[in-house]
Amino acid sequence: MPLDVETEIRRLGGRRADYYLARFTEARDEYAAGRERAALRVLRQLRDALPDAPSVRELTGLAEYSIGNYRAAAKELEAFVELTDSAEDHHVLMDCYRAQKRWKRVDELWAELGASSPSAELVTEGRIVLAGSLADRGRLDEALELLRRKEKPVARPRDHHLRLWYMLADLEERAGNLAAARELFTRVRSWDPDLADVAIRSANLR
Repeated sequence: MPLDVETEIRRLGGRRADYYLARFTEARDEYAAGRERAALRVLRQLRDALPDAPSVRELTGLAEYSIGNYRAAAKELEAFVELTDSAEDHHVLMDCYRAQKRWKRVDELWAELGASSPSAELVTEGRIVLAGSLADRGRLDEALELLRRKEKPVARPRDHHLRLWYMLADLEERAGNLAAARELFTRVRSWDPDLADVAIRSANLR
């Protein structure tokens, strides 16, 4: 467990700190193994016991998000932001609000993300969510422009590059730009043939 997380729980947990640490470790391991509901059974109790523990609120939010409980996830991740002033989960929060069609909050979080000067990866993840929300609002041209500015091929693409290309391919297909969609899906497939349904979608556009 990272030292800062242990320090945080020991500071807040008092005489029960060892118990809370063990439970948090259990929840973290369940989450890492893809057993989010099992993790949440532990995390919701921890959250009630340690409401000011950022690590607990963050992991609870991420687990809620993973099972599609977007309103609950947003509540937990907003608490994490309030406790830490961190924007590292803003892209997840944006997607929670996108799912609820709370467009104003999506836009606010995007602005906060840009102002916080986070990593290129986090900005890209936020850009992907914003583009999806613009498309959901019927602003497909704006969504396309937002992603086209960042879609240039790179020598060694990372996961966030592939996700941006995939989202742009999806939007290009929706806009009827099939040649562009085909090129992008093929590009993604060449690097990660198992990403989402890229193999099927690239084959369907041949």
